[in-house]
Amino acid sequence: MVIVSNIITIFEKKSQLKSFNLKTMNYSTLKKTVVLSFVSLMAVGMAQAQTTTADTSKTSGTGTAKVFGGTGQYNTLSIGVNVGATAPAVATGGVNVFNNPIIDLGYGLSLKDQLSHTFGLQLDLHGGELKGSEVVKQNNSSASFPYVVDNPSGEQASSFVTQFMTATLSATQNFGNISFLHRQSAINFYLSEGAGMAWYTPTVTQPNGNKIVWKGTSGDNHNDTYVKELVIPVGAGVKFKLTDQLDLNLGYTENFIDGFNLTGVHAKFPAENKYGYTYAGLEYTLGPKSKPSLEWANPVAMMYDELYDAALRQEVEALKGRVANVETAVNDLKKDSDGDGVSDQFDRCPNTPAGTVVDGSGCPIVFPPAIDTSLFVRKTAMAGMGAAAYSNIQFEFDSSVLKTSSYPVLDATSADLRATSEECELDGFASSEGTAAHNMRLSRDRANSVKTYLVNSGVPAKKLKVKAFGETHPIADNSTEAGRILNRRVQFKKK
Repeated sequence: MVIVSNIITIFEKKSQLKSFNLKTMNYSTLKKTVVLSFVSLMAVGMAQAQTTTADTSKTSGTGTAKVFGGTGQYNTLSIGVNVGATAPAVATGGVNVFNNPIIDLGYGLSLKDQLSHTFGLQLDLHGGELKGSEVVKQNNSSASFPYVVDNPSGEQASSFVTQFMTATLSATQNFGNISFLHRQSAINFYLSEGAGMAWYTPTVTQPNGNKIVWKGTSGDNHNDTYVKELVIPVGAGVKFKLTDQLDLNLGYTENFIDGFNLTGVHAKFPAENKYGYTYAGLEYTLGPKSKPSLEWANPVAMMYDELYDAALRQEVEALKGRVANVETAVNDLKKDSDGDGVSDQFDRCPNTPAGTVVDGSGCPIVFPPAIDTSLFVRKTAMAGMGAAAYSNIQFEFDSSVLKTSSYPVLDATSADLRATSEECELDGFASSEGTAAHNMRLSRDRANSVKTYLVNSGVPAKKLKVKAFGETHPIADNSTEAGRILNRRVQFKKK
């Protein structure tokens, strides 16, 4: 790969970079060089990225991952190496101690854990050198640059070289993987910001050639090997997907040191100790190839795939069929061919004439029911009781509630039983609708309703005995509604 070859060449020429002519490159040249390098690397990366994009038919970028399936279905850990250019200045400007920042070599390692499609945490280890020349001003508080003071020796400084190493933890935010325009993106932009620790040792060169080395003389007691201070890295970059597991990473980071000694020359506010790092690197995603990388997964494409999943669509079609069957069954239940208000499935008397009053089974109701008085067991010789005593007590369909029309018969029967010492058996019956067990319970409930009325009217409970016969012993034809009405009864049997 062209990029890898260039990175190796940069390492091999580190010694040549150290011999770079400090006086021939000013800050303007620095910025032009950095921009041109960045654009060149991006152009090569985009060419490779377009090749990856054109081959999206081989991989969807989502693998077998499912929406709401958790991070366990992705590869989230990645390691990276990078190399690039350092300079004791940043692109956003600010005040520098030395007029002439000089480009030098930087390098780094990274370990990242992608926590979501867009957010991750990254541990970085960076090292390298910073160089600069032409100190702004020293030892003159009335000058136009009063924020710079002399180095600890009190001597002038013409240039500096600082060796440094940083360890930082940063939050990264992706912007290119969630797309409504493309199923899979091969270019991903990101921002990063974090904090960490910087260790560095400046070496200051005076105009006479003497060198002041901070290594071993730092700290309050001037015996520390390195200066140790807080560093805040803020960066941006772009990644190009080379393969499913290998990315090209181009970026730029501005690093702000919480101190004023990075150049070896003490500085006061608003002078800043800062440096920029422009880099190119490779990042490798760890984990099995069967899992997609979370950093490149597009959740929009995943939702689309689940929506149009073949198995899911088959389930939807099957569900539609079941719903249609239920609707058909409901329509069949509602069908009432003769319009009597009882659906055909429960209508025992179909084709009843329009306007006929029917019961719950769709059969006509006769008003009043024809009663064969020859079937009644009556007491005809009771003084003042009349012919109504001991007549059968009729009930509505599937009901054990006494009708008000039965009260005169019950009152006459109660008077007769209270006036004599005779006992009476209350026999309950039902028509043939329903199961035999249900009709047996219904006939017992009807006999108990009569007993309750008589006891409440003053008849001793010991004079009354209840028996249930269910749908047995009908007194009329159960195939007609008129017959069934007669069979819903309680009969009196005197002992």
